[in-house]
Amino acid sequence: MQSKIKYAAVAVMTVGIAGCDDYLETSSPSVVDADFVFSNMELARAALDGAYETWRDCAQNKVFGDGLFYAADVVGSDIERHPEAFANQPGRHYPEGLYQNGTYAGSYGLTSYQKEDDAYASLYSVIGKANAIAAAIEDTEGFEDMVSAGQPDKVGQAYGEAVALRATAYRELIKNFGDVPYQDKIGVAATGLTGRDSIYEAILAQLIRVEPLMYTLGQIPGVQGTAKNFFSQTYVQGLIGRIALEAGGYQTRRGDMNRVDIDGNAISYDNVGKENNGATYGRRSDWQKYYDIAKTYFKKVIDNPGTAVFHDTDPRSKGSNGQEFNNPHQYFFQQMMDDDAAYADESIYEYPMQQGGGNDARPYSFGRPSSGGSKNAYPCKSYGQGRIVPAFYYGMFDPADKRRDVAATVTGSTGKGTETLIPFTPNSKAAGGGISYNKWDECRQKNVWTAGQRKSGINGPYMRLAEIYLGYAEACAATGDESEARTYLSKIRERSFPEGMAKTDEFISSRQSMLEAVVDERGFEFAGEGDRRFTLIRTGLFAQKIKAVKELTAKMIDGLKANGYYEFENGNVISDSIYTKLVDAKSSHKYRLTTQCTDENDPVLFPGWRGQNDDWASMGLSDAPSETNLAIKGLFSRVEDEDALKADGYTKVGWGADLVKNEDEYLKYYFLDYDYESAPIYLWPFTPNVMSTGGFTNGYGFAQR
Repeated sequence: MQSKIKYAAVAVMTVGIAGCDDYLETSSPSVVDADFVFSNMELARAALDGAYETWRDCAQNKVFGDGLFYAADVVGSDIERHPEAFANQPGRHYPEGLYQNGTYAGSYGLTSYQKEDDAYASLYSVIGKANAIAAAIEDTEGFEDMVSAGQPDKVGQAYGEAVALRATAYRELIKNFGDVPYQDKIGVAATGLTGRDSIYEAILAQLIRVEPLMYTLGQIPGVQGTAKNFFSQTYVQGLIGRIALEAGGYQTRRGDMNRVDIDGNAISYDNVGKENNGATYGRRSDWQKYYDIAKTYFKKVIDNPGTAVFHDTDPRSKGSNGQEFNNPHQYFFQQMMDDDAAYADESIYEYPMQQGGGNDARPYSFGRPSSGGSKNAYPCKSYGQGRIVPAFYYGMFDPADKRRDVAATVTGSTGKGTETLIPFTPNSKAAGGGISYNKWDECRQKNVWTAGQRKSGINGPYMRLAEIYLGYAEACAATGDESEARTYLSKIRERSFPEGMAKTDEFISSRQSMLEAVVDERGFEFAGEGDRRFTLIRTGLFAQKIKAVKELTAKMIDGLKANGYYEFENGNVISDSIYTKLVDAKSSHKYRLTTQCTDENDPVLFPGWRGQNDDWASMGLSDAPSETNLAIKGLFSRVEDEDALKADGYTKVGWGADLVKNEDEYLKYYFLDYDYESAPIYLWPFTPNVMSTGGFTNGYGFAQR
């Protein structure tokens, strides 16, 4: 691959660089020659463990927990937004909002989340270690015979894991930076830019080559069958599907690149919209061949998922105190919070986090917010970086969809053992910012780490079967197999509604195409997980969806201004005010941490999946209050008898009125000045040191220093 892929490099920018900067580490001193490292598989596994740890740290702190993912992916879509005021966080708001239609791309001070020794450097460190391991295996006697045999093998498995680590890192680099330096040889500095299309071709070819050499999830020799923190054949099949969809999808490309394939042949594109800062937005004209690859490999996972289990129904019985479950989507996330050493059934791969260990960004940044202190709180502080767009929560989520209350919540934690309403006023934690993510909540852990923040130990769910089903449905829909697409769309949708209420055909008919229906279903399934932004970009639906939600937001705000309420087409009503009171749920319901709502007239149970931990006292809260849960009235319907509620102890609090007061934050500054036609500038700039070391310049209107 190395000899051919060089043709895709930037002709005018590639220069030789003697040596290699620390930020572009391409080898590891812990990985030496093949005879030593691979004299037995214990040493091979130890070498891989070191590479996995580099990847885990990078995933958690740079590209899937904190870092660039935190700054844009989880907040920049038609579903997800940022909680703080626009003026207070330009380093996040400008990148997430496409740099004000590209106008502010050149303002380097606005990109505070792209630091020198950051995501770019960390991902190349993963690639360097993966290259060292892959090279050592390639030098072993009998390597080519093993590849030719095309059967699962211990050495082949190790080789496949190294190749998968490299491919995973390149996927994240392309997603965040577009065209990047490419190298798959140990000791070769990563210099000059290579077109992403030829990188996709290279890593897809490598993954397809190693996939037969690997073991299905749960069957890797020397790895516990229940473990899901290693790359299996199942993960590689899913990764091939992921990358193929992205290779064939829409992306924004700078115009100063020589766009050729891996063999040096010119690539043609079907571009849409207008050029922006010298960049165009489109997809390869031969996109369909990549969607065919995605179909093939997603279907392999579906046909043989190993130990991953797709639950059509909730396997939980009724709780010991009468809690009702009956929500398989909810079950996946509860499993992630149950046991520090276990993995969720539906997962194909999770990067592991140990309770009490290092920075655990997912629940802290994208979980249910808590205003607790950084130490000794119940639960400790959870910032709540990602929030749900109000118009999506109220107007687009079907009220019968069981995923809504799992994805989003209107209440957080005080940090002192009680529940609190999260107002729409700009802020962080539970003090403001509006409707929050809800899929991770330290209150739900059996044993909460109350000694300090960011120590929950909840793993990062990097691939699960729901994505495989929907990725397969998308590839089928895009290539004309609508019957197969409907089958797998239905599998996801039907499990998320009470029997007979999914109305799958009606849902599909309400969209312009089967493809749009699949993409929107994916939005409901992955809301609050940071999947939506790039999904819309690569499917070409970004502008359409942002425009639609902004128009709905404007109607909502206008209705609130005119009438004090607004009724959406699905029957939900948002009002100026709602009514709340703290209650003793342990006495009235026998539990504080609620599950699936079984009675929408019960203000403690509706909306569902909230409350507080059932036993803070056993974890050290000496003055644990009895009134812990917030009863809510008027959240989705107009209150008819205000006096009766006040007599019953409820307090009237501002709700939609706060949205109106902060209209600019929810409407004007939400994708500020985006014209829905210009190529979206969604990428991140290279830092000056990276450009100097690599011998290239920024594109997309980004500054050069």
